[in-house]
Amino acid sequence: MKKPNRVMVISFDAVGREDLPVLQSLPNFRCFLENAALCDHVNSVYPSLTYPAHTSIVTGRMPKNHGIVNNTKLQPGRERPDWLYKRKYIRSTTLYDEAKKKGLRTAALLWPVTGGSKIDYAVPEIMVTRRWQNQIFLNAVNGPLCYQLEVNGKFGHLRDGIRQPALDHFIQAAALYTIEKYRPELFLLHLTDVDAARHRYGVRHKEVEAALKRHDRRLGEILKKLADTGKMEETCIFLLGDHYQKNAGKIAYPNYFLHQEGLLRVKNGRIFDWMAAAKSCDGSCYVYLHKKLRTDLGLQRRVRELMEDLQKREDYGIGQIYSAKEAATLGADPDCFMMAEAKEGWVFLDGFGQPARHVEEEKAHWIRGTHGYLPHGEAYQTFFAAKGCGIRAGRVEREVALWDEGATIAGLMGLDLGNTDGQIIREILGKSDWE
Repeated sequence: MKKPNRVMVISFDAVGREDLPVLQSLPNFRCFLENAALCDHVNSVYPSLTYPAHTSIVTGRMPKNHGIVNNTKLQPGRERPDWLYKRKYIRSTTLYDEAKKKGLRTAALLWPVTGGSKIDYAVPEIMVTRRWQNQIFLNAVNGPLCYQLEVNGKFGHLRDGIRQPALDHFIQAAALYTIEKYRPELFLLHLTDVDAARHRYGVRHKEVEAALKRHDRRLGEILKKLADTGKMEETCIFLLGDHYQKNAGKIAYPNYFLHQEGLLRVKNGRIFDWMAAAKSCDGSCYVYLHKKLRTDLGLQRRVRELMEDLQKREDYGIGQIYSAKEAATLGADPDCFMMAEAKEGWVFLDGFGQPARHVEEEKAHWIRGTHGYLPHGEAYQTFFAAKGCGIRAGRVEREVALWDEGATIAGLMGLDLGNTDGQIIREILGKSDWE
């Protein structure tokens, strides 16, 4: 099998299996998918969140093994917890680390959990959570400074903070420029237009369809730029989603009940001490015991009984409860005490001021559509498509997971990710030509 000299990985955040009929009706996606390898039964990670998902893609590991088990840190005392955006939080090697060892030029635009990495050309995805922080400064100190000054100077006028679709317009312009000028041999690109639209408007809405069409134009521009700057017979391109979304109507706040039970202590509207705390993953929710109290059998019993009582309530949003061992089997954080999965139409948040509310009443979050749920069921799966050097066209007629994608990309490139959870999707590897 011939190894490609150039690999492009494009992640379309929150684009799922259910979107494939629309994608196949759009000109650039249709042209790509017609002669591509396609896996349309791809399970995300648990919890099915962006940061754990993208880390599984580049490590070939489950969240419990690479260490990124949520988007944000467990910080019950903070209204806006810090995001897990730094490379140092990943407990294993990555595709871009191994590519660098081989002397390959690497690029990553808005790829999660790459802050402070050694990627050559990068704009890391960073969320500002403190009033004294500055977005431009944080990006500058967590990525290659000169490169970021260069692309911001040329294309910064296209962006409007982190609002979409302006953010993807900026990233797209930077991507085309980077392909042409720097010719990276491994390029990781993360586009979030559809994810933002679904959070704001719901899973199926005209604004989502508009975002998918914008992605189609972006794909066409990238394919043309790649063709203009290199040999396509030596190039491989991967298109993928990280998770899908579900519509949400009601929000559950388990911390309200932990507070009522005296397991959270609050002062001036903030948690200042806690014995047990719920940590939202949107469609699911971790419950943690304070590290000094994890072996307290009485506390374990109180928390278990409280959560089981909430699960029994028909008017509340807990659909299933998993023990720490069960959660770890699913790939989630083994250090949690338990994990709750939301009922259909429900989502979890971390507040403690009320037991529940409707999504339209929540002003700090757009969550008409959301994710984080168990990655089971065809309607919630995503997709993985590949085309080019070393790829055999055809449909994969079985379920795969995001960590299998990482193992497959590594296998194709001859990179060693070590002891992965993922298995190479061997039926897509083989001689192929662009047609």
